Amino acid sequence: MTDTPNVLFLMTDEHSYRGLGHLDDDGRGEPVNTPTLDDVADSSAVFDQAYCQTPLCTPSRLSMLTGREAPGAGAWDNWSTLLPDRRTMPEAFAEAGYATSLVGKMHFGGNRQFCGFEDRPYGDLTGEVGHQPDPIRPLEENRGLGRPPFRTRTADAGVTEIPESQLQERNVLTESLSWVREQAHANPDQPWFLCASFSRPHFPLTVPERFLDRYWPEGVTKPKVGREGDVADHPVVEHIVDYLRIDDIPEEEAQKARAAYFACIDFVDELIGDFLSLMERGGYLEDTIVVYASDHGELAGEHGLWWKSTWHEASARVPLVVQTPGHRSGEREPARLETPVGLVDLFPTLCGLCGVDTLGEIDGVDLSEAVREGAEPDRGPVVCDHLNPRYGEDAEYRMVRDGRYKYVEFRGEFQELLFDVEADPLETENLALDPSGEDAAALDRLRAYVDETLDFEEAEERRRADQRRAAEDHVLTPGTDSDADVDVSEFRADMMKLQIPETTDGNLYHLPDGRIVDAGLTIYRPEEIIENPAAAYDDWPGSDARPSDDG
Repeated sequence: MTDTPNVLFLMTDEHSYRGLGHLDDDGRGEPVNTPTLDDVADSSAVFDQAYCQTPLCTPSRLSMLTGREAPGAGAWDNWSTLLPDRRTMPEAFAEAGYATSLVGKMHFGGNRQFCGFEDRPYGDLTGEVGHQPDPIRPLEENRGLGRPPFRTRTADAGVTEIPESQLQERNVLTESLSWVREQAHANPDQPWFLCASFSRPHFPLTVPERFLDRYWPEGVTKPKVGREGDVADHPVVEHIVDYLRIDDIPEEEAQKARAAYFACIDFVDELIGDFLSLMERGGYLEDTIVVYASDHGELAGEHGLWWKSTWHEASARVPLVVQTPGHRSGEREPARLETPVGLVDLFPTLCGLCGVDTLGEIDGVDLSEAVREGAEPDRGPVVCDHLNPRYGEDAEYRMVRDGRYKYVEFRGEFQELLFDVEADPLETENLALDPSGEDAAALDRLRAYVDETLDFEEAEERRRADQRRAAEDHVLTPGTDSDADVDVSEFRADMMKLQIPETTDGNLYHLPDGRIVDAGLTIYRPEEIIENPAAAYDDWPGSDARPSDDG
């Protein structure tokens, strides 16, 4: 490996640590088919207990890119904007002479859509969430189906209606490969940093049929743990269930959604396999560090819950794999490291591997020596925060993982939680209810750690200040310059409603001439050339033609 290796950061959305095929051998995983990621893990440094810093898309990504925990990163909720004074990983690499590019989803907010990346050929360039609606129907019809707002996530699970060549994950692969080839052609001696960010296995839980058929109706497992144990009736858990209307999901629908989630993991694994094969054939991996991670997990029915935002392992724990050229060549032994780490460590670790200055204050720890030598790092406690009031007043929490213990403290007067994750991996016994011996000592230590490192009231003030700055200075006003006053109290609602005219699915292309154009017109507002194939073709073999006007 040279002093300035390339970096290929493969990122997915909502991939629980359980979703790796090789983990099923010891009962921790699910029966997914991930031969690509399993092969990469077999020749890498694998951080087996990696945690996101907030189990929610935008704040997790902001923490990861800045190397800062949620308060320092301004990582509060899905409407957070990465403000200019928070330096980023791509910014550091660009200043070190790297070409940098982001392809795909990153969920940036407001008019800060590059955040240190020099190129964004394709992705969610409006601040809108870049998840292609599937099945294909107008958004207003999704809202008018008579279902609670979150039910479409499970009720619509199944086979995709989008042609596979038009799925955003395929676009991410194509545009990422194209960017690397163009970069190697134009500047063959310049190192590069590319983040290829795939949307799935995040919902919509839809896939090409060959993947779903592996699991539905046969092949899907039940969740490893139901709504049971000491925390099943915790007030915050009950509020989450009510807020997301989880109890409205029928059993069969939930199981089909689990099958589709597994299938989405398989689909992304196949795409990554295609991508790496083409990269290797072109010689682009010869001096390249390959990283795989996801922004947070997916509960998929565990603890009777769905989606993320909780402290549970399936929600907060993610895959994290770092493969150097030495690992691939066999010069460096693979390693499976058990020390808990965080996505916040990626920034300093990649800088350490590439000789890049991190530029400023960070909270993450440089794990580059652990990657090189395969030795357990001296990491210290890892935190995972949820510092927005989405699930009720005072339901904000800080989770700390330190050694075998996981501790959760809430802003309000809710029962604190303590789990021995080694002895109780399904987190059913709250040791804080009756602590003794080592458990009591761990409880005192971790409670003190949270008290020393986080003031919930101060965090709330910082959240409001960041929100005010974003509303005053960084609202996206497409194609215009606006000095209009912004009602800060309505900021979140405004961000939710903001849509670029003509945008259909949140994904756009950034053309070479600078224009940013809708990527979804072919799918969501197509120009129909032939409405009824049976009426147009004498030899039409299909049976799904629309009826003619005369019946």
